[in-house]
Amino acid sequence: MPRRNSPKREDHRPLGGGVGWARAEPGPDGGDWLVRAISGSQAQKTYRCPGCDHEIRPGVPHVVAWPAEDPGSVEERRHWHQGCWDSRGRRGPTARRW
Repeated sequence: MPRRNSPKREDHRPLGGGVGWARAEPGPDGGDWLVRAISGSQAQKTYRCPGCDHEIRPGVPHVVAWPAEDPGSVEERRHWHQGCWDSRGRRGPTARRW
């Protein structure tokens, strides 16, 4: 009889501060941002991209960004489409749909 693997528990790691899985990028506002790429297999929930105001559906690769000066703040973390993140300095803010 094959052995069953026990379910993995989720380890909640801090968002930044000395970890190698996030890179620092300068923002158009002059502040630095910590950015982490999320693969399609890691994307489990639906998020709303602040760049285009469209949904990022489960299974879609994207990036997560948060201010570098406050690396532990989960409230400041935002999920972006890669293209929206890359072009954020070239276009204005998108009006939020309610």
